[in-house]
Amino acid sequence: MTDAIAVFNAGSSSIKFSLFLTDGHELTADLHGQIEGIQGAAHFLAQDRDGRVLAERRWEGGALDHAAALAHVMAFLDARLAGMRLVGVGHRVVHGGPAYGQPVRVTQAVLDDLAKLVPLAPLHQRHNLAPIGALLARQPALPQVACFDTAFHHDTPDVVQRYALPAGLHAAGIRRYGFHGLSFEYIASILPGVDPRAAQGRCVVLHLGNGASMCALRAGRSVASTMGFSTLDGLPMGTRSGAIDPGVLLYLMDERGFDARALEDLLYHRAGLLGLSGIAGDVRTLLASGDPAAAAALDVLVYRIARELGSLAAALGGLDAVVFTAGIGENAPSIRQRVCRDAAWLGLVLDEAANETGGPCISTPSSRVSAWVLPTDEALMIARHTLRLLGA
Repeated sequence: MTDAIAVFNAGSSSIKFSLFLTDGHELTADLHGQIEGIQGAAHFLAQDRDGRVLAERRWEGGALDHAAALAHVMAFLDARLAGMRLVGVGHRVVHGGPAYGQPVRVTQAVLDDLAKLVPLAPLHQRHNLAPIGALLARQPALPQVACFDTAFHHDTPDVVQRYALPAGLHAAGIRRYGFHGLSFEYIASILPGVDPRAAQGRCVVLHLGNGASMCALRAGRSVASTMGFSTLDGLPMGTRSGAIDPGVLLYLMDERGFDARALEDLLYHRAGLLGLSGIAGDVRTLLASGDPAAAAALDVLVYRIARELGSLAAALGGLDAVVFTAGIGENAPSIRQRVCRDAAWLGLVLDEAANETGGPCISTPSSRVSAWVLPTDEALMIARHTLRLLGA
């Protein structure tokens, strides 16, 4: 009988899922899919490893809540698994807090512990945990593994994690955590086969998508990240603000009457590229627009990437390579071109033709800093961790 591992990445309005087949040692992708637009105009799509559509369905606005969406996904997977054995489920969980620096087998006690971290990631954590709780109730004997976006950064030095706040607040968990760790970990895992010098040296990975952050790697380990206590920090994102002076928030509270929920809505949903442009938070839309506001929003994004790249290179004491990944990083050559142009002072020379075709190497042979375009695979990283813990 063939064994399988399922992977879930549940968000506020979507559930992404993948299925991997395994012989206990190797993993083979079988299918992937998602339900988007939960509680709105929901859309379910599942595709096999070659991109062929296996199933598709749409719902009218508001007809599908999270519980019903999960039930639909599980029914589809149950049918797909006929003749196979589901041996484990891996989950992306945004926050592991101070305690969880490695993936962990989930028990009810662990789930209760992770639920206490909801205030640290209010828009992500409870949705990440919902499928775990539902599966614990439905199939308590089915092994489940929580894999944390913060874990890859867990062992950075204290000086990296500290805010200039009283020690008691640090002890209470107010520190720089860093996120997108599963993506950065995956890139670090494949880099030795792509560029051994970069893998053993000083590399900055740019995870540029609707959510975006950058991570400095030394010999494949996280040294610093642009995100800190929350997923709001660092670069401007699709609808998230990125780094902002805390004084702005105090001003909005004192002079504009904002409360915590109004600030949350502004910073998570109405800021970033959407707020800058007034048009959209999607880079594809902004690149296709002739509106000066769209160009100005992209100017801010590229400028902030350039500033953060310089900061991370300083944290590393130099730079040997950069890697572009995620939706924008993998698919927007004009953004890559501008970032590489601004990094010329670091010794990066762009190969324009290679960049237009997507690389994977987009720097010239004479460039002191190599540049790469590498697809990330957080689902495979989660499946690897799940398989390892099942073996343990």
